[in-house]
Amino acid sequence: MNTNTTSRTVAVAAVVGLLAAAGGYGVATWRQHGGAGPNATAGAAMPAAGTASARAVLYWYDPMKPDARFDKPGRSPFMDMDLVPRYADEGGAAGGVQINPRLTQSLGMRLATVTREPIASGVEAVGTLGFNDRDVAVLQTRTAGFVEKVYARAPGDVVAAGAPLVDVLVPEWAGAQREFLAVRATGESALTAAARQRLLLLGMGEALVAEVERTGEPRPLMTLRSPIAGVITELMVRQGMALAPMMTLARINGLGTLWLEAAVPEVHAALLAVGRPVQVRFAAYPGEVFSGRIAAVLPEANRETRTLRVRIELPNKGGKLRAGMYAQATLAGAAETALVVPSEAVIRTGQRAMVFVAGDEPGRYTPVDVELGREVGSRLVVLKGLNEGQQVVASGQFLVDSEASLSGAVSRTAAAPTSARAAGSTPAAAAGLVLHDVNAVVESVEGAEISVEHEPVPALKWPAMSMPFALKSPALGQGLKAGDKVRLRFSAEGSGPVVHQIDRLPAAAAPQGKKP
Repeated sequence: MNTNTTSRTVAVAAVVGLLAAAGGYGVATWRQHGGAGPNATAGAAMPAAGTASARAVLYWYDPMKPDARFDKPGRSPFMDMDLVPRYADEGGAAGGVQINPRLTQSLGMRLATVTREPIASGVEAVGTLGFNDRDVAVLQTRTAGFVEKVYARAPGDVVAAGAPLVDVLVPEWAGAQREFLAVRATGESALTAAARQRLLLLGMGEALVAEVERTGEPRPLMTLRSPIAGVITELMVRQGMALAPMMTLARINGLGTLWLEAAVPEVHAALLAVGRPVQVRFAAYPGEVFSGRIAAVLPEANRETRTLRVRIELPNKGGKLRAGMYAQATLAGAAETALVVPSEAVIRTGQRAMVFVAGDEPGRYTPVDVELGREVGSRLVVLKGLNEGQQVVASGQFLVDSEASLSGAVSRTAAAPTSARAAGSTPAAAAGLVLHDVNAVVESVEGAEISVEHEPVPALKWPAMSMPFALKSPALGQGLKAGDKVRLRFSAEGSGPVVHQIDRLPAAAAPQGKKP
């Protein structure tokens, strides 16, 4: 290689190096300028080299905390990640939100179809068997005496009707019976009848008086017997005890019928009625169904479990049922059809229930308020708000909800009636747009765009920050300059916030919030 060729090669290399350095300096300077100053938003929104369209950036945000907005790019103060721009052309039509289909696929978002299915109107409940408190007999003494004998009985024993329980000695009866026998010996029928009536009034049964008449001997010893068949739940007598008048000796519960006390959710209160048939199943008797009826619906609900107490009366055929057994009751009803969605598809906020409906365009979702019915397994009945065949988001709602909060779609859905009335006769209200008011300080006005530092907007979950707004008409910004205090009336349309009205404020009326 000769000397001239070498010199030309060195010169060309030097020129290329200078051009590369100048290009790098230019790029660095542009980036630095784009990240600082009040015009940072406009600078960051400039298209990359080679692109033909410029997308206006409204603000930057952290996808993991979308309610916090920033007026310049950078690192998120919440997560170790870069802030993401929100462009003015994102969000689509009012009331909806646009999600990148590739993002929904990577996050495993799943859709479910609104279907019409047969729903049984019956009610399932669980409960425990207990004694029928309307089938009770109490054994008491009518006069003073002494316990001579207690038969081999104990609480929990099942006895038949007329089974002997205790022998009681009543000394007072011995004298009364002797007087009766003496009067009967006189042959005076009237006096005999009166003396006999006195024995009955002293508490002697007809059988005991008849025995005294037959034997002619006093019978001061009386055997007390169970008045009904059932189980002894209380036995308060022991041999040798002294008895006082009207003292309770035993309590017997009948076993012909038992009560199943079931807990029914209060939402099914309208289906409960006395006399309604019920089918009951016990784990102890698999495959066997016991038929009963509702005997009573108690008037007070359980405040902790929000359930109603229902008494179901069950015949105890063959004595197979035992108090304390656990059972499942079914209150059968007529079958009906209803729209249902998966329970996980519904977002409850305390004041409203909402689902996200997928639109015809891929990645488009619209928040819809729904009126819910009862829950059937893992599904919820929808009374109003949806149509059969619609697609709703069943998993991954956090992503759609975050995007909807960013664009104000959810707040528009919730506040549409009130905001429309508040808008009065403005053209935006007539067009069905939801308007919001906020105090702000003008930073710059450029054609059909105004940049301001505004106060928080609670309805849209916006914090105080600096951001650009599109002007409905460029004439709205005429005469405004940096530092002017104004009140904006704007709509958070899918294409970005648009100002419909600007009112000047006194100098003292400044925004209360600060930029984040």
